Amino acid sequence: MSGNEGIAQGAYEYGVRLASAYPGTPSTEILEYIGERYPDIKAGWAPNEKVALEVAAGAAYGGSRAMACMKHVGLNVAADPFMTLSYTGVNGGLVIVVCDDPEMHSSQNEQDTRNFAKFGKVPCLEPSDSQEAKDLIGEALRISEEFDTPVILRSATRVSHSMSLVETKPRTEGLRELGLKKDPMKFVMLPAMARKRHPVVEQRLKDVAAFAETFPYNKVIMGDDSLGIISSGITFQYAREAFPNVSFLKLGMVWPLPEKMIRDFASKVKRIVIIEELDPFIEEAIRLMGIKVEGKELTGLCGELSPEKVEKALTGSSKAKSIGPIDIDVPLRPPNMCPGCPHRATFTALKKNKVYVAGDIGCYTLGALPPVGMLDNCLCMGAGIGIASGLDRSLGDLARGKAVAVIGDSTFFHSGMTPLLELAYNGGSTTVVIMDNRTTAMTGAQPHPGTGFTLRQDPTISANIEKLAEAFGFKRIRTINPYNVKDTEKVIGEELEAAEPSLIIARAPCALLKTERILPDKPLKIEAELCKGCKSCINTGCPALEFVKIEEPKEGEKRKGYSKINELLCVGCRTCQEVCKFDCIKEA
Repeated sequence: MSGNEGIAQGAYEYGVRLASAYPGTPSTEILEYIGERYPDIKAGWAPNEKVALEVAAGAAYGGSRAMACMKHVGLNVAADPFMTLSYTGVNGGLVIVVCDDPEMHSSQNEQDTRNFAKFGKVPCLEPSDSQEAKDLIGEALRISEEFDTPVILRSATRVSHSMSLVETKPRTEGLRELGLKKDPMKFVMLPAMARKRHPVVEQRLKDVAAFAETFPYNKVIMGDDSLGIISSGITFQYAREAFPNVSFLKLGMVWPLPEKMIRDFASKVKRIVIIEELDPFIEEAIRLMGIKVEGKELTGLCGELSPEKVEKALTGSSKAKSIGPIDIDVPLRPPNMCPGCPHRATFTALKKNKVYVAGDIGCYTLGALPPVGMLDNCLCMGAGIGIASGLDRSLGDLARGKAVAVIGDSTFFHSGMTPLLELAYNGGSTTVVIMDNRTTAMTGAQPHPGTGFTLRQDPTISANIEKLAEAFGFKRIRTINPYNVKDTEKVIGEELEAAEPSLIIARAPCALLKTERILPDKPLKIEAELCKGCKSCINTGCPALEFVKIEEPKEGEKRKGYSKINELLCVGCRTCQEVCKFDCIKEA
């Protein structure tokens, strides 16, 4: 199993009754596996991570074992309920699975979730392989119920997406009595109640720290005493591979730390090195114990580690074998929007209007890359609308008619509704473009509240963006087909001239969706003799378009080349045909 499969299997085996999540790499597959394989678990996508955690908290309050899943930046969104859940406690077991992304394979930062565990004063467990990913779900639920606390299970990309053998067991139900129990002194966090709960949280942390001393996933592996490595998670695997014969303290609980165990281990080895990715979290905690250790001065603060990097950090060189560079002349393949992507058509129309674009998180973030080059900032989920509004209201005429916000449909439901309401409330003249492709495309086409389907593809409501905007007070609402580039360009131009907030919904399904196809799948071709080589079509950034240089021009030939369509990639969206000035693009 992959680590994410192991987590899903653990949820099943250890009696989770409800799981809620918002998709985000590298955590996405956890809920997908639960939806596909474990009908005993009530599971569903939430509009965002805050809601996912609140739904899971409700289940835990009722005595159910529950799980919320998200990627590291998702915990930022869920931070509000997370911090107070530490005070209220949980009743039934509650595990918050957070998958970090060192090296930022698909993320906007390298945030270290262990800091949230310390900040929230809750335990944090960290698996190093798929077996532990499964087993530690059970341990997290047990600790959660025993100590009345939410528990973080911190995974990372290399654990979530790597595969190893897993021994499975039958499902066992949680032991808590299910039902509604009134206990406002515990669960209603008015200041008077919260003041009484804070000392409970502090004592609980001491109790969990004492428990950590005997936690079976904190273990010492003695070898050569000249070097002792303290590590956890995937970095333990790297260090063990690089130095199989030295001594290890492997931590399965990374907060709170087992101080007595650490001191005992330190007394048995001559040199201690902390191997961890991202922040010096364990290193700083052990230094505060007065123990001399080495750490980030050797391994650095940024990116992923590997066996080779660990060995080189400690010895200055590496004998570890790696596949190394592949000695094949492979052309560069930068990330790109798919052939036929409706976002490309929308960006083409925006480019014609020469606007500043406040962007957001989704496939359309790729619009920042050349040759499209039409995204000027991207901060976090839902921020584009607020940023565009702030630009408009602060800069006045300097920004009016020159700046727009773009946001996807799933991101709009995640965290775009509140800034859209703010825009309607405070006014201005900001134009917002919702790129509605009918799915959560970037993370693998998961459904959301606007698609009409649940996680398990059961029919449900389909939230109406137009009616939401109307309820917010928007008077200017336009719905367009982005593939009609000229019409889209015209509508954008008209809305930019408006003296009030306006909303454009560019609606066309993702080109990869099989359920809502509108593209003809008839490839186009370019008549080479008619092409002037102006590259207008090339500048849409479609992977199906190529430019052929003319190496030996004929006499009188002024053009340097001509465009060509790869018929194996073309899906017939006609965006290139819309921008061509010379009518040289036809059906193949």
